[in-house]
Amino acid sequence: MRLQKFRMPGLRFRFSLAAFPFCSIPYRDSCSLSFRAQRGIRFFFGRLSQQTAKSFLAVILSVACVPLGVGFPLPVAAAPEAPAKDKKPKQDGALKGLPITELSADEAILHALNRLAYGPRPGDIERVKQVGLAKWIEQQLNPNSIDDKAVEARLQDYPTLRMPTAKLIEEYPQPKQAEKQAERRAQAQERQDQRRANAADAAPPADKGVQSSQTQSGSSGGQDATANSGSASQSAAENPNAPALMKEPEIPPESATKGARKRDALGGGDPNSVPRAMADDSKRPQRIVAELAMAKVARAIYSERQLQQVLDDFWFNHFNVFAGKGEDRYYLTSYERDVIQPHTLGKFKDLLTATAKSPAMLFYLDNFLSADPRAAQRQAMERAMRQQARYGRFGRPWPPRPPVNPQAKKNERGLNENYGRELMELHTLGVDGGYTQKDVTEVARSFTGWTLEKPRQYADFQFDDRLHDPDPKIVLGKKIHAGGMKDGEQVIDLLAHHPSTAKFISTELARRFVSDNPPASLVNRMAETFQSSDGDIRAVMKTVIWSPEFWSREAYRAKIKTPFELVVSAARALGTDVDTPLPLVQWVGRIGEPLYQCQPPTGYSDKSEAWVNTGALLNRLNFSLALAGNKMRGARSDAASLLGVDSSADPKAALDRAVQVFLGGQAAPATVEILEKQLDNPQVLRARLDDPRKQMDLGVVAGLVLGAPEFQRR
Repeated sequence: MRLQKFRMPGLRFRFSLAAFPFCSIPYRDSCSLSFRAQRGIRFFFGRLSQQTAKSFLAVILSVACVPLGVGFPLPVAAAPEAPAKDKKPKQDGALKGLPITELSADEAILHALNRLAYGPRPGDIERVKQVGLAKWIEQQLNPNSIDDKAVEARLQDYPTLRMPTAKLIEEYPQPKQAEKQAERRAQAQERQDQRRANAADAAPPADKGVQSSQTQSGSSGGQDATANSGSASQSAAENPNAPALMKEPEIPPESATKGARKRDALGGGDPNSVPRAMADDSKRPQRIVAELAMAKVARAIYSERQLQQVLDDFWFNHFNVFAGKGEDRYYLTSYERDVIQPHTLGKFKDLLTATAKSPAMLFYLDNFLSADPRAAQRQAMERAMRQQARYGRFGRPWPPRPPVNPQAKKNERGLNENYGRELMELHTLGVDGGYTQKDVTEVARSFTGWTLEKPRQYADFQFDDRLHDPDPKIVLGKKIHAGGMKDGEQVIDLLAHHPSTAKFISTELARRFVSDNPPASLVNRMAETFQSSDGDIRAVMKTVIWSPEFWSREAYRAKIKTPFELVVSAARALGTDVDTPLPLVQWVGRIGEPLYQCQPPTGYSDKSEAWVNTGALLNRLNFSLALAGNKMRGARSDAASLLGVDSSADPKAALDRAVQVFLGGQAAPATVEILEKQLDNPQVLRARLDDPRKQMDLGVVAGLVLGAPEFQRR
């Protein structure tokens, strides 16, 4: 049995990782704790006594790691008496129109806010009660009816969100590209100076002297720029129009599972430091992704259109694209803005078509390189026929045959099956959708010619008929021969209306909104709605929300929050005023879910087992304490206003109030017992020898409760 040792000022203890058998499930990292995790543990446990620290950790792990739906902690308050069997309980007016029979009004509203939003803000439960839960849900299903100007004003701080791809490539070039751009600017300056000099020769003497001085000044600037770009001028010239794949360094498998490179600050750097490449005035490509991530966090915290934000995250993860692959960092802004967000509650076929034509997806899965293997030969024959028509008709000598270039033959483009495979396995049918490897090949043939025009300049979608396979294809027993780009569109139509797609998408949505293993009866009803409504996502969501399974006791707090959900829900619960979301973005990565950094096309897992292990849970505790205790740059929380100033003098009242505010008054007895033991801790009491009065540190109390297992669930 391996013992993990922890040290902190005046305290040293050990506990066994093997004591927590449920937490041996890997997620994005191994269960062995790194130096960073140990340092995080010291941050948290420095406030706790030796025995209570071990006890609190044991409670966190044992409660958070139990199988979902089994042994969920009972509320602190006594459960209401069950009504007599012959009497039907009267439904609360706030729940009118919804099939809610097992949850109280407060529980149902909290459940809705945790599933259809990113958790309640102070006062949200009362506001939903006044409006009525069904009406609030209808508003969320129609986001355009909700005024969201406040969050739009916050997003004005991120100019890249409104830029087209060409502008992003121009304004935020790669370092080598920046050197080349400097060289081009220097050359343009030299040409301009030369024109000025030529004009000065014909100018009057007085003007000539002025222009001469300008020419000398401009020439010196041009020489400096040329000198700075010497390395770029010596590098091999690249054709900006060539759709060549951007080479990426090899990434170790363990880094791939984490979803981000270690050098990327979004993947978990120090949350209170700003990397130079991501600073407000940075012109590096990393700033583009940083602004995307900050905007995502800001929307999730402050947007009134909460369900749209939840579905934005769901669909982006479903159609995942990795920001770390070459030019995709430039394409992601348009991908989320123009492809994902407008289709979150629309027709699935429209969303699928938009992703298939998006430069981000074409580049990510290499379909922009896919071509009919016979395309080069076919083009050569066409050139030969044109030459024959040009020369042979007038009896001119045949042009000499160009020599064979071995390198050109090596670089000939062929069929790429990446997109065809992921389109069926991850985007539509599912791994058990009934397709074969032959179907993968036929789908790939159908999408040949779907490529990019000038991927390093503006990267527009382009269909190149010269690269397309014109022969008939057979996909899932159906003949595909519409011709040209319509072959791919015919495949999209076939897959979007396939019964396996209806079941797969319904299962994914039910897993996100109901439970890790959703009831088959619910999935079947959702699939029926999907097919009868022509893939209307809004209609499928209504089937989910108006189902008894969604409001069942088994579904209540049955999901573990992902790191993103935890960070956002904690900020909302505290009513935190976030001026700079970047530290929150970095905390999301530190806990295990770096935004836009998931390398595999599967996206991040939506199952609870992926996020439960010792290191991750301790990082969650550290985050909660840092946020509630105002130890985070750019974020200000006021725990005293939430818990009440009077509660600072009464430790028990402060704890009870925190449990009521953040957990809806429901916490496991073991959790409450351990928390109560912390009330005499000097770090919590802020006691001083020369001051007999004891004042609670309400930030620490709030942080401990936010780190409790009940808050990790939704």
